This record gives sequence, structure tokens and C-alpha cells, in this order.
Amino acid sequence: MKKEVESISKEQYSYSVIKAAINLPGVKINREEFLRAQLKNYVKPEVVEEAIKSNPANAGIPTKTIDQIAHSVIKAETTRVTSISAAAGLPGGIAMMGTVPADVAQYFGHIIRVLQKQVYLYGWGEMYSSDESLDDETLNQLTLFLGVMFGVNAANSAISQLVKVAAPKVEKDLSSRALTNGVVFPIVKKVATKLGYKMTKQVFARGVSKIVPVVGAVASGTITYTTFKPLTSRLQKYLKSLPIADPNFYNQSNQFSYEEKDIIDVDYVEEEEDTIKL
Repeated sequence: MKKEVESISKEQYSYSVIKAAINLPGVKINREEFLRAQLKNYVKPEVVEEAIKSNPANAGIPTKTIDQIAHSVIKAETTRVTSISAAAGLPGGIAMMGTVPADVAQYFGHIIRVLQKQVYLYGWGEMYSSDESLDDETLNQLTLFLGVMFGVNAANSAISQLVKVAAPKVEKDLSSRALTNGVVFPIVKKVATKLGYKMTKQVFARGVSKIVPVVGAVASGTITYTTFKPLTSRLQKYLKSLPIADPNFYNQSNQFSYEEKDIIDVDYVEEEEDTIKL
């Protein structure tokens, strides 16, 4: 009997990977706890509190200091995910969680961990609601930042719009509407589609590396390192280039000039989706 093949859109696939990864233990990062732990060894307590209340750049913390912390975070997460990936490639190793999907969820869980840490360091607010649920706003925001990591140019364009409503003095409601109902929303869907395609390529490379035991373990760790590090470095480079990551930005009298309608009002037309087979 011929095995039935399930087809889903690339957009749906990227969302499913994100949801699977974010639900793993230890993936969600609490912004306040993270910033307090990271900044306390570099600045005075009152500066830490101001950074949590607004953001590190607005609190006057030098970009050089934030870069130093970011590099440390990237190094620690890269070492951790590479070690786990290599062990997962061994017979009876961690990957007895079993299949490629579980391994993929774990890999992207680490990507999302370091993603959150970087966006918090470079000026963005808490991603989650008080109950830490994954709502549409958070899912779309994660999609855009992952898009930047994977070189989806449309994600950069969307974030350049979103950053206008990400500054500390802008109401969170406006940011939420921009992500779920505004001009950014149609771009998120396009980014999700392209991201799904790039994710499948990454999954294939990691899956092939595990076919041969032991050799697969080494290959898996190597592939993880050579993919994970560039992804995190690309995101860091982009985030630090944004105005909200620059302490000098907050000394300007007119930080952003925009009309709310330019960010919120948009007509969205559903497009035909590409599909992938699982």
C-alpha cells in the first residue's frame, strides 16, 4: 500500500518548528531576569533597573559593553548546542529522544534562546505576555528575527518598520497591532514561507550527518557549529545597527517621525502558498 504523503505550506512548517521549539523546557527567556543577571557585573544597580524599565541603550549603557555581553552569550550558547548536537549523533546518545523532528526542535530551541537574549540586550521589550503564552504577536516577532538570522531580506524590511513602535516611549498596543494587523503582518507571512524553505534545507543537512554512527556525531557537531555561529552573528550585527540599540539615539529630540496609520493601516491580500511534503 502506497504511503500517504502529507503536504503543508512552508509557512505552516516554519510556525510548527517555532512552536515545537518554544515549548521545550528552558527555551523561553524572561527579559527582566536575564538583563538583571547579565548587567549587574557591568553597571550600577540603578542603571540596571533603568535598563529593565526602558532598555540598555536608553539607560546609557555603552554599546561596547552590550557587545561584550552579547559575544559572551553567543559563545556560551554555541558551545552548548554543539556539544548536545554531537552527543545526539551517537548511538544511544541524547538523540534517543529519537527522531529528526525532536532533534530539530531542540536545535531551533537553542536558536530561539540566543535570539531572545540578543534582542533584549539590543533594546527590545519582553516578548511574552504575563502568562508566558505564545500568542500571535510573539510568534510573528520570533518569525521576523529568525528571518534575519537566516538571511531573509524581507525580515529586515519588516523590522525596520517595527522598530518605530519598539522604542520605550511607544505604547505596546501599537506594537502589537503592527505585528498582527498592520503593514508588518503581510511581510511576516512572506518571511515565514521563505523561512520554512531554509529550515528544510538545514534539517536535511543535519539529518544526513547522523546516518553513519560516530562519524555522524562529529559531522553533526561540526554542522551545528558552522551554521549556528553565523546565524547568531548575523542577528547581532543587524540588531546593533538599529537606532534603539544606540545610546545617542535617545538624546535626539525627534527620535522617530511617523504617522500611526502608516504602520497600522494596510489591506492584506492572501497569496497562493508553496507546499512541502513531509
